[in-house]
Amino acid sequence: MFISQAFAQEAATVAANEPSVLTSMLPLIVIFALFYILVIRPQSKRMKAHAQLLQALKAGDKVVTGGGLHGKIVSVGDKDMVIEIAPGVNVIAQKHTISALQEEAVPVVETK
Repeated sequence: MFISQAFAQEAATVAANEPSVLTSMLPLIVIFALFYILVIRPQSKRMKAHAQLLQALKAGDKVVTGGGLHGKIVSVGDKDMVIEIAPGVNVIAQKHTISALQEEAVPVVETK
């Protein structure tokens, strides 16, 4: 014989001790669940809240842009808006650059 009985018995015991497909896939499932809970879900909540903020913007709201400009909305369009950043100084900003509504008044420093 070419194969001894010891090798044949060892192969049978190795096949019986293999983990199931579910056991081998369990770590991947756990990693995906953690990734969803820690990354995907909070990000989608932030995106939804930002979209609601942009929909609720109206003239007179005080906002902060992503670039750090503080100002008051003069007019709102579909994609753009006019923001007054100082008395008589208006800038046009895209809606998606608004990062937050301004809670408190920021003092305006006037130069001479």
